[in-house]
Amino acid sequence: MPGQMTKILDCQATQCIYNKDKQCRTLAINVGDDEPCCDTFMASSSEKGGFQDVTAGVGSCKVQDCEYNKSFECTAVGIHVTMEQGHPDCSTYEPR
Repeated sequence: MPGQMTKILDCQATQCIYNKDKQCRTLAINVGDDEPCCDTFMASSSEKGGFQDVTAGVGSCKVQDCEYNKSFECTAVGIHVTMEQGHPDCSTYEPR
């Protein structure tokens, strides 16, 4: 749906500076390149950033073989971010 950013429904990367109560609290993330990992992830054990009243969306998707990637925009209804092998991944990723 043009004009609307795909929302992040939940995020398991609790050590990320933008994660508050398993919600991503920045304006947008980038998902990217060869793997569907969150390129916006920044680890911190104490410092938090972002906005308490914002739920992030997907700003861009660089995973070219994802079913939901149309012109580098995510067209999924919403995404889930999970931890895979020590880094956050978009678990909504579907290969074409």
